[in-house]
Amino acid sequence: MSQDLETPDDDSLAAESGVAGSSARREYERRKAKDEEKLREKWGRFGGLAVALSDERQHTKSWDRGAIGEERLGARLNSLAADGLAVLHDRRIPGSKANIDHIAITPAGIWVIDAKRYKGRPELKIEGGILRPRVEKLLVGRRDCTKLVDGVLKQVDVVRDLVGDVPVTGALCFIEADWPLIGGAFSTRGVYVLWPKRLAKVLIEQTTGEVDVPRTLESVAARFKSA
Repeated sequence: MSQDLETPDDDSLAAESGVAGSSARREYERRKAKDEEKLREKWGRFGGLAVALSDERQHTKSWDRGAIGEERLGARLNSLAADGLAVLHDRRIPGSKANIDHIAITPAGIWVIDAKRYKGRPELKIEGGILRPRVEKLLVGRRDCTKLVDGVLKQVDVVRDLVGDVPVTGALCFIEADWPLIGGAFSTRGVYVLWPKRLAKVLIEQTTGEVDVPRTLESVAARFKSA
């Protein structure tokens, strides 16, 4: 194990797992309150009625959907937590406003998990490969969501840089997507693409390795604070 992983001081609260979806939930509440305030200002004494009759803006509602997805996946991951597996939720990336949805630590290594609550079927589309360079695209329904893979890879790089030689794997977990009854999971550019039940199965099978789970949990939590 890397010498970079030093056990933090007891007062660092490094073992705190965090609350799944907490930052997305706060952002949703902030946006919702701001939207309602604008309606009240616009409609004056009819503001309360305007708020009651108005639908939430789609961009505001998307934060609620995202928070729910993270909360549901977080609950499943918490149910797996034991001596051989530890989880952290909603961790702030140092020097950035971005966060990591979930981090799982197993004897085999660290998993960086991005939760998405999208509609449609996740699929891998491969272009080129013989006469042209091979290009892998992640589609969800008909949407090109390859940028989600890019985002996970950036998170993996950040974690890997801070934990040294501990293996780090990325995963995109789609909640409520249109997965087929048989098969469906795949990987692209080293990132697993799957659903909560399949992710749980993969994680509990990560039993072979030399990672000190409790010690690594404290070290990772010290570097990636709760968002």
